[in-house]
Amino acid sequence: MLSQILHFLLNTTFGFFVFVLLTRFYLQLMRAPFRNPLGQFVIALTNWLVLPARRFIPGLFGLDLSSFVLAWLIEAVLLFLLYLLRGGGFASGSGVVIGMFFSLGLLELARFSLYLLIGVILIQAVISWINPYTPLAPLFNALTAPLLRPFRRLLPPIGNVDLSPLFALVAAQLLLVPLEYLARSVAALF
Repeated sequence: MLSQILHFLLNTTFGFFVFVLLTRFYLQLMRAPFRNPLGQFVIALTNWLVLPARRFIPGLFGLDLSSFVLAWLIEAVLLFLLYLLRGGGFASGSGVVIGMFFSLGLLELARFSLYLLIGVILIQAVISWINPYTPLAPLFNALTAPLLRPFRRLLPPIGNVDLSPLFALVAAQLLLVPLEYLARSVAALF
């Protein structure tokens, strides 16, 4: 029972920071405005980690790689702690095991990115129907517009209803299937 409680607390705490760091990375990647309540929240919550890390992890092509690398590192540490919590240990080949944690961490980041994409698309669709002039609308539009653009080219609005979010959600769900399978396969190795 204590093991389950620790598992839950570790997943919740580390997972929250991974999602917030990924959000910061994607906000910067998509050039979304940070002058809104959500952007300010993300910056205030992650500055204590990201600003010192920028001294060691430089940006690349204008991307804030420190946010992404920190999310990856936190996910790998979480997987390592959960492995130890399940009673795992290091017999031989610890370098291979550590490499597996980082590989699995990268797969988990891809999976979390898809979940983040699904959530952002759903929120953007709801906002566009309920209150398209809310202060958060430009943020969610900036995050979803580049992802929905290919679907909008293939499928124009039908009766003034944009169905591209629906097709983007289906595509994201389809991408989750091989990621889940691959993550389970890698996790089964150790």
